[in-house]
Amino acid sequence: MLIYLTEYLQQYISGFAVFSYITMRTIMSVLTALLLSFVMGPAMIRWLTHLKCGQAIRTDGPQTHLAKKGTPTMGGTLILFSVAVSVLLWGDLSNHYLLIITLTMLGFGAIGFWDDYKKVVYRDPNGMSARLKLLLQSLVGFVAAYALYAYATVPAESELLIPYMKDTVIHLGAWTILLSYFVIVGTSNAVNLTDGLDGLAIMPTVMISAALGVFAYLSGNAVFSDYLNIPFIPGVSEVTIFAAALAGAGLGFLWFNAHPAQVFMGDVGALAIGAALGTMAIAVKQELILVVMGGVFVAETLSVILQVASFKLRKKRIFLMAPLHHHYEQKGWHESQVIVRFWIITIILVLIGLASLKLR
Repeated sequence: MLIYLTEYLQQYISGFAVFSYITMRTIMSVLTALLLSFVMGPAMIRWLTHLKCGQAIRTDGPQTHLAKKGTPTMGGTLILFSVAVSVLLWGDLSNHYLLIITLTMLGFGAIGFWDDYKKVVYRDPNGMSARLKLLLQSLVGFVAAYALYAYATVPAESELLIPYMKDTVIHLGAWTILLSYFVIVGTSNAVNLTDGLDGLAIMPTVMISAALGVFAYLSGNAVFSDYLNIPFIPGVSEVTIFAAALAGAGLGFLWFNAHPAQVFMGDVGALAIGAALGTMAIAVKQELILVVMGGVFVAETLSVILQVASFKLRKKRIFLMAPLHHHYEQKGWHESQVIVRFWIITIILVLIGLASLKLR
């Protein structure tokens, strides 16, 4: 929104021209989201505490988590608010990539809010039924996937880029919609499964979002994209504003979510930021790189799938407890050890993902 005001003021004060640069608006976006999170965080925690929005702890989870019962949840609304305001202020609202990603995030956030509401109000740790949750996620995910395909401006947007291989792509055509749907819904649920320890999900989100912002900036620049031999997608550089906002809001939330957490993000946050990461990856055509950088999310999801399949088929468990972070807790790792070590792994994976820009 402010981009239009600064464009008007440029004719009177030339210094306002600096805000026409996406790099400047990206810096302002991350700072705005970060400051909003810092300023509003304590008030939101007090409000959630007053409403008695305490986390319901599953009795079949680690016994060490029972002490967390009553910690305010639904803190993900702080992330969504900070991101939305930052995008509204510093983004070009005529850019369809920015609108689709933001609306997808808010759509999944609404689903998560409903789920959290049921957990808090009805004291049901399971929330809404898995079938209904998946149905709603599928609806929003399919609409987002179709919108990205319908508003595509270049052929590269209907292709799957194979990383680390020069000029290797798979032409998908309309099948891109199906792939995008699975990426959005899959990433949303993967982040949700990972969000089981204090700060475990949010810091990888910050790092991956920042990396996707780099891809967005380079892919939206004809010179850089040609030099790096990545698809040039006109207008996608505006996604950098959203990526910066999510990274800033995530860091601000981590201030309150770090162990021992003062607030949990809940499904309203986990489902939303996961969907946002997936949609961003699709927009910049880095779906497979998202799998690499989000290796922790992938491992957490696979651990649940393998655990359930093994128990149903063999009546035996592969892990001491799923998702994976609980397995290491059961092996004797302190919660902080699991969190920090998973963060370190994510740093390595993000760097490997960024290396795809030159390793071809």
